[in-house]
Amino acid sequence: MPRWTAVLVMGFLALGGCGYTTGSLLPSNYRTISIEPFGNKVGYLDENNRGLYTPLLENKVHDAVVRRFQMDGHLKVAKSGRTDLVLKGDLIRFEREDVRLNDNQGVDQYRVRVTVALKLIDPAGGGEEWSEPSFSGEAAYYTSGPLAKPESTAMEEALTDLSRRIVERTIENW
Repeated sequence: MPRWTAVLVMGFLALGGCGYTTGSLLPSNYRTISIEPFGNKVGYLDENNRGLYTPLLENKVHDAVVRRFQMDGHLKVAKSGRTDLVLKGDLIRFEREDVRLNDNQGVDQYRVRVTVALKLIDPAGGGEEWSEPSFSGEAAYYTSGPLAKPESTAMEEALTDLSRRIVERTIENW
C-alpha cells in the first residue's frame, strides 16, 4: 500500500472514531415538553432557615428555564396537556454567601445560589424519568473595583446557569 494511502486511511479512521457529538441523547419519542409554574418552598419566615426574599423569584426561574429550552431547540416547549414530557419544580432556596473579605472585614465578593427541586415526568408512560431534590445554579459578583456589578446582574447569571444545567440534565442524561 502506498504511503499516502496509509496516511489517508489513518486520517479517516481518526476522524470517524471520534465519539463526540453535539446532538441530543433524548429518545426519539420525546419531542415536546411543558414546564409547569414553579412553586415557592423557600422558608422566608422560618427563623432557623430563613432565606433571602426576592419577589417573584419562582416566576423568574420558570421563565429562564422556558427561554433556555426554546434556545436549545431539542424539545419544543408547549402548554401542558398533551406533551411528551412535563417538568415540575419548586424553588427551595436562595442564598447569598460571602466569598472574599477586604482588610476592613467588609465583603468584596458574594456568591448567589438558586436551588430548586425538580421532577421530569412522562405522562404517557406514567412514570418519573428523573428527579433532583436539590439542583442549583450560581454566580459570583464583586461589590467594588473594575469587576463590580449589581446583585441583580449576578442573579440573572445564576438563573442562566441553573436553566442551562436543567436543559442539559433533561436532554443529555439518557
